[in-house]
Amino acid sequence: MLELMLETGNIPPDQLAYARRVQARLDNEKPLLDVLKATGAITDEQVRRVIRAHPGAIRLGDMLVELGYIQPSDLRAALAQQRDGQGLKLGEILIQNRAISEPVLTEVLADLLDLPKVEPPLSEIDQSLTDRTRLKTCREHSLLALSRKDDVVRVAFADPLAADSRRVAEALFQCTVEPTIARRTHIHACLDGIERRQRSGRNEDSSTTATAIVDEIVREAIRSDVSDVHIEPVNDNLRVRYRLDGAMIDYKEFDGAITAPVISRLKILARADIAERRRHQDGRIEFHDAESGNVVDIRASFYVTIHGEKVVLRLLNRKSELVNVNDTGMTPRMLERFTHDALDVPTGVVMITGPTGSGKTTTLYSAIDYMNTSDVSIITAEDPVEYVVPGVAQCSINPKIDLTFHETLRHIVRQDPDIIVLGEIRDQFSAETAIQAALTGHKVITTFHTEDSIGGLLRLLNLNIEAFLISSTVVSIVAQRLLRRVCPKCAEPYQPSTMDLRRLSSRKEDLANGQFRLGRGCGACRHTGYAGRIGVFELLVMNEMVKDAILNRKTSYEIRRISVETSGLVTLLEDGLLKAAQGQTSLQEVMRHLPKVAAPRSLREIARLSGVNL
Repeated sequence: MLELMLETGNIPPDQLAYARRVQARLDNEKPLLDVLKATGAITDEQVRRVIRAHPGAIRLGDMLVELGYIQPSDLRAALAQQRDGQGLKLGEILIQNRAISEPVLTEVLADLLDLPKVEPPLSEIDQSLTDRTRLKTCREHSLLALSRKDDVVRVAFADPLAADSRRVAEALFQCTVEPTIARRTHIHACLDGIERRQRSGRNEDSSTTATAIVDEIVREAIRSDVSDVHIEPVNDNLRVRYRLDGAMIDYKEFDGAITAPVISRLKILARADIAERRRHQDGRIEFHDAESGNVVDIRASFYVTIHGEKVVLRLLNRKSELVNVNDTGMTPRMLERFTHDALDVPTGVVMITGPTGSGKTTTLYSAIDYMNTSDVSIITAEDPVEYVVPGVAQCSINPKIDLTFHETLRHIVRQDPDIIVLGEIRDQFSAETAIQAALTGHKVITTFHTEDSIGGLLRLLNLNIEAFLISSTVVSIVAQRLLRRVCPKCAEPYQPSTMDLRRLSSRKEDLANGQFRLGRGCGACRHTGYAGRIGVFELLVMNEMVKDAILNRKTSYEIRRISVETSGLVTLLEDGLLKAAQGQTSLQEVMRHLPKVAAPRSLREIARLSGVNL
């Protein structure tokens, strides 16, 4: 790429020579392109213009090395594997070797090539463009036709730099191709969905009323991105409600006569005992939606009430793309301390705490993704596996075949892991296993159900874990909640009332410079004033003073005071208050959902501790 920039006159030869001299003097090797940018010889926009003007002249591997996204050794290893005849594209090999993540590669290519990045749901794709004869070719070249307008077909490519893929698309659809870019995994998931839909022919047993109602309820839940579906008999009706963004909303009420057939249908899908109506039951459903091609794992719970059986379905979407640890919502200083003082430490226990539905699993897997490099061995015990992580040995607990949590934990340390992931500390045995693994030099990361970070320490003490073991093994505890995000389309400025200040134990001057907002309610947010959710965090990094307080079995008040004064602890309430002051959530959400253990400090002080400018 440098040669091309020289040829096009974007880099004067004397500036290139100067940049090479600077590069030679650096202690840490930096890509020459980065040095040229730092010296002002070129700009990012010049790089983009050259790449966009000559897309076929630049090889993907060379471009990624020169831009600093991968190391030259990563490229050499990938090219060697490609020469060995694995039949994979270079980008696939780099992702497989974890030299670069697929989302990052897609973002880089979209930006540099000025292509739209797309990930449409299967329901929005014109599936008539991909018939059975074309499926194999599309799969081989990782391309997906999205839509046709006149003589132009919009096509998503996994590797838009591959000239052969563009030629194949033009030959396949016999018209002009408008290129876009999408993740390879998304393209193949859509192709799988199209194939399933073609096989099913849309004529699954949806003719019966109960089956049609169940399919309708679950499909609408998937479309609305809800977390739970509540199906409950109420008087003479069957009421269906959804949990959306942590709040319950009504969906529909059906005639009570359909109650028994609907619950029987759900029991059949969940492989529960259809004849048993006096005892609680659990089950799992793998829902294949022939309309959209989506596959969703559903955890079903059947609970006996005085009106009949109530069913709760928890939707566990199979997520292939992890949330980057930088995107979890932690403030800059908290994120820096979490990565450097917790995740980069080679041994010890890192706990992520909070109630059910607080986003612990998302944070847990963003941490795993951060630590997942080719030189470490990561093994998990989960119930169930919710994210699929390449390069990680994941175990999904299944008590029906005696693959229990206890049995798995007994075998996990024999697998020579560097990092052990426990889906949850649920009892004394799992707590002791985590502590013992940390004592033997392993890194353990797990989740825990407690109210805040200090509560995590006290809960371990209540599980009869010795104080000296806790102080010597626990590295960090993250407590978190999910608060509803103010709807951006109907948000209005909001001034805290006298009642708000009294409930927060704050003065008006303490909240100075805060840009508080509240949603008025509109069609986009179902007139709730909220759309989506944000994470609120509390990070406790164990220092010597906190460890000493645990050894001396100080009260939770004393441990929290010492943590605030010596370890830079920002409480959940303070982090929520800061995010409300930034207009991300509302003061009402903060006061309703976050524990108030002490009066918060002023916004100015919270912002300073968090590395945020208000």
